Amino acid sequence: MEAQSQGKPKRSFKKPFAFPKNCVYRPLRQISNMERNLKLPAERPTYFTLNAPPSLVPAKKYSDISGLPSPYADPHTKLRFANADEYASMQHMPSDIINGYLTVRGYTSAVG
Repeated sequence: MEAQSQGKPKRSFKKPFAFPKNCVYRPLRQISNMERNLKLPAERPTYFTLNAPPSLVPAKKYSDISGLPSPYADPHTKLRFANADEYASMQHMPSDIINGYLTVRGYTSAVG
């Protein structure tokens, strides 16, 4: 009974997380301010001048109507849709609304 009244038993396999004492963690805003104030030469790379290579993973496609991930696209209107309900609602849309969805997405071809 005394073991239960003391509270939770200590588990030796769990280590509480703590930052190392000799390591200084800085937020991104502090890093950018430090680099701006250092007056480094232009050819020296900084945290913000490094360029990342393009991603090898294909871009995700989202539904123009709901914003859900969409595996389907209508070949006539070029709108992306996620399920049959969205496709059914697309069939009754006027062409100016379809053009509006396409311009928001950045697709420039006009619907005929």
